[in-house]
Amino acid sequence: MSGVQDAMSILISSFHKYSGKEGDKYTLSKAELKDLIQSELGPMLGKANDKAAVDKLFSDLDRNKDNTVDFREYVTLVVSLTVMCNDFFIGKK
Repeated sequence: MSGVQDAMSILISSFHKYSGKEGDKYTLSKAELKDLIQSELGPMLGKANDKAAVDKLFSDLDRNKDNTVDFREYVTLVVSLTVMCNDFFIGKK
C-alpha cells in the first residue's frame, strides 16, 4: 500500500477502535471521543481532561446535533489538525 493508503487505513481503524463501546458501533459518544483524544492525539489537543473543552469540541464536531460524532465529523477534526500541523511546519500563520 502507498503512504496515503496506509494513512487512510489508520484513520479508519483508529475511529473504529473507539466507536461503539457505548452503543452504535459507527459513532463516537462523548466519552469515546475523549478516550480517542487522550490515547491517539495526546499532547496535540492536551485538554481531554478539561470537561468544558471536551464538551465544546464534541459540540463543534457534532454538526447534525445527534449527540454522537460519526466518521465524517471525526475526519473533520483530523483534517483540521493536519492542516494546522502543515501550516506550522511550513511557517504559515
